[in-house]
Amino acid sequence: MRAAILHGPKNLRFGHADDPRPDHNNIIVKVNSATICGTDIRIFMGQKTKGINYPTILGHEFAGEIVHSECTGTFSVGNRVALCPFISCGQCKICKTGKENLCNKGLAIGYELNGAFAELISVPASAVAAGNVRLLPDDVTTREAALLEPLACVINGQEKVSLKHGETLAILGAGPIGLLHLILAKSKGASKIIISDPNEKRLEIAHRWGATRTISPVDEDICDAVRRETDGEGVDVVICAVGNTELTRTATQIAAFGGRISLFAGFDTGATADMDVNDIHYRELGVVGAFGLSRASFDKSFELLISKSLDLREMITDEFPLEDVEQAFKVSASGNAIKVLISPG
Repeated sequence: MRAAILHGPKNLRFGHADDPRPDHNNIIVKVNSATICGTDIRIFMGQKTKGINYPTILGHEFAGEIVHSECTGTFSVGNRVALCPFISCGQCKICKTGKENLCNKGLAIGYELNGAFAELISVPASAVAAGNVRLLPDDVTTREAALLEPLACVINGQEKVSLKHGETLAILGAGPIGLLHLILAKSKGASKIIISDPNEKRLEIAHRWGATRTISPVDEDICDAVRRETDGEGVDVVICAVGNTELTRTATQIAAFGGRISLFAGFDTGATADMDVNDIHYRELGVVGAFGLSRASFDKSFELLISKSLDLREMITDEFPLEDVEQAFKVSASGNAIKVLISPG
């Protein structure tokens, strides 16, 4: 099959790989739509190395059509499906307490298992049995369904800080994830959504999609701008949607008394942050991490999408055939796109 193969950091090449083999109770999916994630970029750049088995095929945000199924009565050839790409063990203490996204015995499709930047992908029997695979309704395109995974991660992140109707929110970073946080927060009825980013094009999109206030840190101080916007009180929730450790200190400075902070983005291996612990202590700030997704958050994103509660179609700004995967990664990393879609077909 045709595939984009990562041979090592910064060594991604279009080529060919063995077709996935039919196995007991697995399904094989012809990939129709796959989008590039920030994690894919970090793996490509060598900033994320844990669990990477070279050579590998990246891609974990995808949807497609089943071309082989041994799941009698469950999935059939021709079914269009989307997938929660993290396969937890389901048996460990972490899984049994509802935190399966943190399972250290699980497997991630997209680097530990070959991913979706290829014509075909094998979905293991364990993922099928666990309910990771969802049938797509006729009125949901595979382009939209490819965004279910990042939306599920954003749902997990906002649940960790318990964002409520009427609360104020600051999002640091207006990349694809920051904009998804904006879309979800707006649907929840956040009263004020402030978003910062040095990229003016992304700030224009954020404004168009409902941001109350956009801030360019090139032109103004984030802390001063947030204080002016909130009458000096700060915001109820801060989401760090970009892996810049300097922004963690900013987050503690703009959070209101009793505010909650989500370190949502991934950081470089070994990164440390200079956070003001007195801000955290005296103002009783809650600081939490948010990593990945669970089947529960994937199911919630699925329900939001099929109910048409959210419209994600404008998220995809650029599209490339599989042969142009190197250019697709360059565009995705440039900051000039929101979501970049690869069409293996």
